[in-house]
Amino acid sequence: MKVLLTTENLREGVQRMAREIRRAYDARPITMLGIMTGSVVLLADLIREFDMPLRVGVLQASSYRGTTTRGELIINAASLPDVSGRDVLLVDDIFDTGRTLEGIREHVSGLGARSVRTAVLLRKRGRQEVSLEPDFVGFEIPDEFVVGYGLDYCDEYRNLAYVAALEPAEIARRTS
Repeated sequence: MKVLLTTENLREGVQRMAREIRRAYDARPITMLGIMTGSVVLLADLIREFDMPLRVGVLQASSYRGTTTRGELIINAASLPDVSGRDVLLVDDIFDTGRTLEGIREHVSGLGARSVRTAVLLRKRGRQEVSLEPDFVGFEIPDEFVVGYGLDYCDEYRNLAYVAALEPAEIARRTS
């Protein structure tokens, strides 16, 4: 695998995103919702950058079966805090086609949130299929299969302290 973003790159990117988010909300209370499971590392690092009123929650959402086959979006919002009348920031690991984030955004808006913005660690170039544009982006990356810093392949690699692109041979080895 080849490293795309080092631990230092990630730290600097998260700090930059946090500054942009703080400016956008101007110290207003926000509810940050991490989209599980990929955002868990980003969410933990991001919330430590805030000294403003902040609520944190999570929701599970998936539109993939296995690693690459897209299916119907399923949202499990059982542990979601009340977002009615709140400014909500959705935090996700990667913006690929955008379909998952768009569906979650619509769902949370429908729960009566005052506003819903989006923050993603990675935005993959050339894959977007929706008109939604993330409000805050950590890094633009090429169209490669990436792992680390919460992102997985076959439920592995989430624990890497960096983001790396898997080589085609590594992917082929796991699927055979």
